[in-house]
Amino acid sequence: MAAITAALIKQVREETGAGMMDVKKALTEAEGDVARAKEIIRAKGIQAAGKREGRKAQEGTIASRVVEAGEGQLGYALELNSETDFVAKTPKFVEFTNEMLDKAIEAKATTVDEVLAAAADEGTVKEAVEQAAALFGEHVKLGRFATVAGPRVEIYAHKKSAEMPPSIVAMIATDEAGAAVAHEAALQISAMGAQWLTREDVPADVVESERRVATEKSLAEGKPEQIVPKIVEGRLNAFYKENVLLEQAYVKDPSKTVGDLFKEVGGKAVAFARVEVGKSEEE
Repeated sequence: MAAITAALIKQVREETGAGMMDVKKALTEAEGDVARAKEIIRAKGIQAAGKREGRKAQEGTIASRVVEAGEGQLGYALELNSETDFVAKTPKFVEFTNEMLDKAIEAKATTVDEVLAAAADEGTVKEAVEQAAALFGEHVKLGRFATVAGPRVEIYAHKKSAEMPPSIVAMIATDEAGAAVAHEAALQISAMGAQWLTREDVPADVVESERRVATEKSLAEGKPEQIVPKIVEGRLNAFYKENVLLEQAYVKDPSKTVGDLFKEVGGKAVAFARVEVGKSEEE
């Protein structure tokens, strides 16, 4: 029996596209015979995973959960992508997504890289996701992963239709008083897609870019130079009202802002996150 070395495993992985654990099992069963190991992998349909790597995985679902953490709570949302909504809505895919979220929470992950490196039942989450392609018959990948923390965390999971799993998850962390309107705020985040909590959170380079665009647009429209600064400030305020959560008009009552909701209950929002299937960076 040939020794099953790291180099041998690497060779078979590169030639078949199979995951590390599957390669090790195949080589063990084949007693180190590479050709036989490749036959075993092909017979089990594992090799197909590597061939699907180039295909887009922009459907999928999002698993989310709130867990107690010290004196507060932590909210987690994990997106797992498939190629089709047919696979995304199967109970097995939804269950697998929740299992990967479990592993992320156990590892106390805060980034996608930390999730991928987290321990799974065999190997890592990264390897488990790679091997899932053979199980589901499609390219599968981890999309976005988000966390929020605060005294209280509210999650709203939106479904396109009753038979589909969540395609948008909105999470908001608040203080105790703010929890009274957290659900309404989560609905707002889901529907209106705010990018920042307050105007102070908007990066300086984004503000400067918006200011330049507003200035150039105002001048191109032939506005008198002496009033351009005032027009620019008005356009910046409109930008904030569209993209800053606490300055957005409340969808159920546009006469008030989301910030007004929190003022009415004497509470405040701490942080939020929004994850939507298929909206992560292009593969």
